Amino acid sequence: MTFNLPLISVNGVLDAAISPLDRGFAYGDGVFETCRYSRGMIPLWNYHRERLLQSAERLKIPLDERLLTEYLDAMLASLSDANIAQAVVKIILTRGIGGRGYRLPDLILPTYCICIFPCPSLHTEHYRNGVTVRICDLRLSQSPMLAGMKHLNRLEHILARAEWQDEFSEGLLLDVQGRVIEATLSNLFVVKNNQLYTPDLSAAGVAGIMRRTLIEKLAPSLGLACHIVDIELDFVREADELFLCNSVYGIWPINQLTDDRESMVATHNWFTNHQITRSLQQQFAQLLGE
Repeated sequence: MTFNLPLISVNGVLDAAISPLDRGFAYGDGVFETCRYSRGMIPLWNYHRERLLQSAERLKIPLDERLLTEYLDAMLASLSDANIAQAVVKIILTRGIGGRGYRLPDLILPTYCICIFPCPSLHTEHYRNGVTVRICDLRLSQSPMLAGMKHLNRLEHILARAEWQDEFSEGLLLDVQGRVIEATLSNLFVVKNNQLYTPDLSAAGVAGIMRRTLIEKLAPSLGLACHIVDIELDFVREADELFLCNSVYGIWPINQLTDDRESMVATHNWFTNHQITRSLQQQFAQLLGE
């Protein structure tokens, strides 16, 4: 079996379209998961599934797990039949078609969209050699009601990413109170005195699956304590090591943190020690079997 990626399924139908009346399109009324597929399975699926179920419950979207499993299994079987070993699987859940206005429909029939994309190698240049990260101008708003979820409204992250072209690999995001929260497509970890620190995301940010994997699996496997705390930018600048994480690309060491502006002198922080970061990368590669 051969096919070209991306491969898209809507409610179990290949190449089907989503209605313009879908509330995910009209209002961003939904959530999504982006997963790394490796050799016949999604290694972190239990965490992705749990976050998806919890997010649907928080948004009062009646997710039918039987249907989701049916649609997902069919797509993963296609990958297996085509002998595709690595892929990115994106699952989008919306509240489905609804009329005009914010009032919830009397009958909610969710839309299940599953997209399969090509997957980069885990051992990219960023993974091997580290990245330069820009401190973004945009400040994230606080919304405890939505914090942690990967909901469909990503406008703040889109606007933050628009601040640079390709001269930086990622952008660090602070909230309106000046606390470090995350990066535009990843979570941040600070290594200091052989301990890990990652921002508290109870008021803003996305509680990433890779972040949870580090906290619950990878850090304990190396005997590393991990603290979830409010983090100021000065604490980040004084780190022994810094790294970013994402369930698709894994772990990227941060070499340089900069707040470059065209109109002001840049201040830079350089990080050359990646010892603990490299050990965590090795643990993740073993978990994936790559």
